[in-house]
Amino acid sequence: MTPPLPDPAALPGHACQVFPAECIYVIHGVNAGDGLSGPQDVCEGDIYALEEEVQPLRLILSHAQEGQRVATGSQIGQPGEAIRLEARYTLMAPDGDKIDLMLMRLDSGAGVVLPLSPMSGAADYTLVAIDDAPEAVRLADLLCVSFAGGTMITLADGRQHPIEALRAGDKVLTRDHGPQPLRWLGKATLRAQGAFAPVVITAGTLGNAGDLIVSPHHRIFLYQRQRRAGLQTSELLVQAKHLVDDERVFQRVGGFVDYYSLVFDQHEIIYAEGVPAESLMVNDATLSRLPADMAEDVKAQFPGLAQVQHFGTEASRQFLDEVGRSALYSPPRRGAEEK
Repeated sequence: MTPPLPDPAALPGHACQVFPAECIYVIHGVNAGDGLSGPQDVCEGDIYALEEEVQPLRLILSHAQEGQRVATGSQIGQPGEAIRLEARYTLMAPDGDKIDLMLMRLDSGAGVVLPLSPMSGAADYTLVAIDDAPEAVRLADLLCVSFAGGTMITLADGRQHPIEALRAGDKVLTRDHGPQPLRWLGKATLRAQGAFAPVVITAGTLGNAGDLIVSPHHRIFLYQRQRRAGLQTSELLVQAKHLVDDERVFQRVGGFVDYYSLVFDQHEIIYAEGVPAESLMVNDATLSRLPADMAEDVKAQFPGLAQVQHFGTEASRQFLDEVGRSALYSPPRRGAEEK
């Protein structure tokens, strides 16, 4: 039997891609020409851009008792150097899509920025919100694709099982590969604020039996019977945050939320509350969090390390604005309107 992966709290580090703070700079506004800096020095309404052709740097963190530190192998900072979260910023692209940036500061004073969503060098971004007191969470937790506690997952035999009760080895039904054993279940408890406030897809919106509650960046799989103009496939992968219409889909702010992540041998589409949704894709970042003596074994266990993700068209916020979110929703049951 394949041993389960360890709890993320016991793992030594995490790899992520960051940019030097000076590479994200103001092109129009009060601080024109300045790179992204601390909350006391930025102004809402300033328009930022990412330097064209700039390449992200690999940052590996170790999680010591005294906080997060730069680990060996990083392309920025020195091994052992402390790093702290300084601010969280929300920026808006011209198409209305919002991205969150985490500004981190090294002991040396150098600033680095972790985008929580992809950021393009061809777009301009307006600073719309500043949070100068982010929660002291591990960066590994910020990147998880997660379901909230209580989510019902479809097992191989069709039974519905609460996600928090799953165990490594349990057979889960997948869309493309039938029954697959769960390899790892991760958990993180976060304050439900900003980029970490869960998205609630109310019962029936996508054919879900109960409310489906996921992290904002979690991608939902939607199949369109007719391929729409401008889309390469009829299979859509939509980030939950892009479905928010503040009626049938909304972001729930306040309190705390228990997030759970599922890992399989491959990046899978599973069924949560009856809705197809992605599992956490195992990649270079996951590997870097494991002890060295486990790395080779994990490579053998997880062929998904080749960075192959489920095929489908990524639906942007702009596309959803054009077609209308209701076009993706399940039609009401017959007779429901008369009741």
